[in-house]
Formats: sequence, C-alpha cells, structure tokens
Amino acid sequence: MASTPIPALAVYAGPRARRQLRERGLRPADVRVVPAAAGGPKGLILNPLDRFLFGHWLPQAPAGTAPVHLIGASIGAWRMACATLPDADTALADLAQAYIHQRFDVPDGQMPDAAEVSRAFRAMLDAQFAGHQDQMLAQPRWRLHIVTSRGRGPLLRGHGRTATALGYAAAYASNLLSRRALGGWLQRVVFSDPRTPLPFALDDLASQSVALRSGNLAAALQASGSIPFVLQAVHNIAGAPAGAYWDGGITDYHLHLRYASMSDGLVLYPHFQRAVVPGWLDKALRQRHRASAALDNVVLLAPRPEWVAQLPGAKLPDRQDFTAWLHDPAERVRRWQIALSASQQLADEAQSLLLRGPIDALPL
Repeated sequence: MASTPIPALAVYAGPRARRQLRERGLRPADVRVVPAAAGGPKGLILNPLDRFLFGHWLPQAPAGTAPVHLIGASIGAWRMACATLPDADTALADLAQAYIHQRFDVPDGQMPDAAEVSRAFRAMLDAQFAGHQDQMLAQPRWRLHIVTSRGRGPLLRGHGRTATALGYAAAYASNLLSRRALGGWLQRVVFSDPRTPLPFALDDLASQSVALRSGNLAAALQASGSIPFVLQAVHNIAGAPAGAYWDGGITDYHLHLRYASMSDGLVLYPHFQRAVVPGWLDKALRQRHRASAALDNVVLLAPRPEWVAQLPGAKLPDRQDFTAWLHDPAERVRRWQIALSASQQLADEAQSLLLRGPIDALPL
C-alpha cells in the first residue's frame, strides 16, 4: 500500500488576516502586496508556487482591481521582476533554471571571486530582462519595488575588503543596540514604480525611495543581490544618491515591514519559513524573529518543516551548497532539481486551498 504524502504547505496569518480567512477565504482581489525575501537558493523552493500565483491565480482579479505591489530583496527582487514580464509563468521557470545551472568562468573546483560572480549575475539578469524594462514598468496591475542597502560613511563605500569588513562589523554592533541604529551605517533605498507609492510606511529604518525607471532597473536589480564579499557593490545608480549599493537583504532580509499601516487589503507572502526576520544581521538574534503587530494583515504560505525534512540533505537548497559541492557541481544541480520538482506540491496544495472558501490559518 502506498504511503500518504506528507502535506507540504502551511498557512500562517496575523490576527486581522485570520479573521478574514475564516470568514470567506482569500480572493485575488484581496491582495495588495506580495513581499519576496532574500535568501539565495532557498527561494527556489517557491518557484512553482510563484508560477501558480502570478501566472494563473492573481490575474483572475476583476478588471479595475487595485494594483498589487511586488516588493523584493535579492533573489526576491529577481522573482518579483520576473512576475512583471508578459509571460510570468515562463519567466519564473527560466529564473529557476538559470539559478540552478549558473556557471562561473574559473577552473573547476575553484571558488570565483566577487568580480566574476558579479559578471555572471549581471549576464543572467541581462538575458532575462534586457529590452523588457519598459514593458515591466507599464504592466497594468503590478507595481515593482526593489530593495537595496546603501552604505553610509567612508567604510561602506565599497572600495576595499578591509574597509568593508570594518564597516559591516560596526553595522553589526550598532544593530545589536537597536535595529534603528543600523540606519547610521546602511540606508534602505527602495527603487519604486513611480505610478503608485507603497501603501505602507517605511519609517522603521533610515529609508529613501527612488523612482524606478528603465534606465536604472538593471542596476537596481544587480545591487539588490550584491552580497558583500561575494559580489561587488554597485555604484552611483542613475537617479539615486551617490554611493555603494549592496544586497537589499542586509537591511531587509525577510521584509518585516509595517504592512499593518495599510488602509485596506491583505499581504500575501510566499515564504520559505514561518519566521519573518527583519534584517540579515538579525539572523542570530532570535528575539527579533517573532511576529509583530506589523504583520496583522499578512497571510504567509510556507513549506512545513516535516516536508522540508524529506528533501535532499533534509533541508532547503542554500548558499552553502556551492561550497559543499564545489568539486561536484553536478551533484548540487541534481539535488536542487529534486527540491524544485518536489516543490510543485506546494503549488498544487495552494491551488486546492484557495478554491475551498474559508481557510483555517495558524498564528504567525
């Protein structure tokens, strides 16, 4: 007798969102914001779910429905940018394969330096988005917002590993005191579709909004994924304050933003875990992993831990796999493809769930 598959999808929600889900479930027209976290290869596990949501479910909203704001950092920004292309389903599928099969121009068994990783990343972005920027920014329903982290002060200008290391050490120490103190070293800069502003406040951290244009979209995407020491900073982006721009996940790892300040609608958050960690420097600070009142109107879809335990290595794909399989990249590719194929179950269960009507969600 065949064993029953372990359920893959869990639904978590803030109090306001849980009340609505219990009353009438979730409809495409309810969604006002979709956040997308940093986290590198972990984002692969959400690929079939993204393809279902953006390629099939969210477009079912009636004509005239309010725009949906797509806000992402790092791989999350790449995912959300793909959603704005004319064929989101295909674009997101292409993203997964490009990410899994990425190659670097170095001898086998050697780690690439930051310049080579930056070159390869820009080539992947150009292959997917070059020539489509105007279409992306004219998409009638989606509004794209790309999160970056701008270095402040002489140490975080992006010139020299020693200065950068000292700058991030100081940022880490400041962040231990308070998250707001992090703003003395790093400014959140969001490149935003100028047609419609974000429907919630960005006053929890030193922040600035810059108009997202066809001329700065590629640079903003590259900056949003520029992990310090792994990639090079992106400098002096058109239309933005001068400076070095780094991975948006440093300030906003999982985009724990003030969504509850929205006047209406819900936040639909496909995520790879239950916790919404504010910044990358908060990863070790467990007290900052708890839900807050800011997530009152959030519906979070995430894989169940017991389902994740069935994946290769009993974990999600992660950045350490590049090192673990440095001398056998084919094995890394094989494991990531298995995880990607298995994650179709998340999309299938989401489709069934959203057709059922009322939904019982767990507290965030």
